[in-house]
Amino acid sequence: MILVEKFEKFLKLVDLVGYRERYRPIKLVEMDLPKDIQAIEMLYKVYWDNKKFLNYDDFYKEYLNVYKENIESFRIKITMCKNCFYRGLPARIYRTWASIITQIHAGYVAESVFGENTVDMSAELDHKGADFQVKYRGRVLNYQVKKKSFSREVRQEKKTSNPIVGEFIDIKYEVPSEDYFKNPKKKNGEYKLPYSRFIKNKELKRFLNGFVVFTPMTFEAKKKEIDKSLK
Repeated sequence: MILVEKFEKFLKLVDLVGYRERYRPIKLVEMDLPKDIQAIEMLYKVYWDNKKFLNYDDFYKEYLNVYKENIESFRIKITMCKNCFYRGLPARIYRTWASIITQIHAGYVAESVFGENTVDMSAELDHKGADFQVKYRGRVLNYQVKKKSFSREVRQEKKTSNPIVGEFIDIKYEVPSEDYFKNPKKKNGEYKLPYSRFIKNKELKRFLNGFVVFTPMTFEAKKKEIDKSLK
């Protein structure tokens, strides 16, 4: 639970509104990125393995420093001008960053429910179709975090030809737009449907900066089911 609290403290400080204003209009680097410059492996290493909770700007600086030669080789290969590419790349990486740190938070919450060292998360698992994997009392649970949204910024569903063992479980979260939280009621005084649906969902909570994350309730029912089946 201590790690969950530390990570939530970090998430609450993320300037989501500022990042969205800065990056949402920028769609310059939208092509598939080669594996040797994708940020996913580094994200898991920094935030899950090393437990370094960097803000996005600091993470991006480290990302550029680690992959700078491969990044520049890719830019030259696709013949994109330097100014355009390096304006578009941070926006592209930010979208991945925001998605992955939500998954990582879910992993920390799952571990607080199932127990220490029950959760595994890595780029390898990600490529095989699991955002994170829980091993609990002989069962293997492969969790996939899926965001309900009409935004293009949502990561595409994973497709894999190399399946892994275990049960696959989707955990879904819906993020109503900021307008619904600023003005949650209709003219007749009733709550608007997206807002009403969100506040009734006890598996999700929203921080003041707009970050939506999972609560322990997301995982507690499955744990109880497994515990009950082994009695």
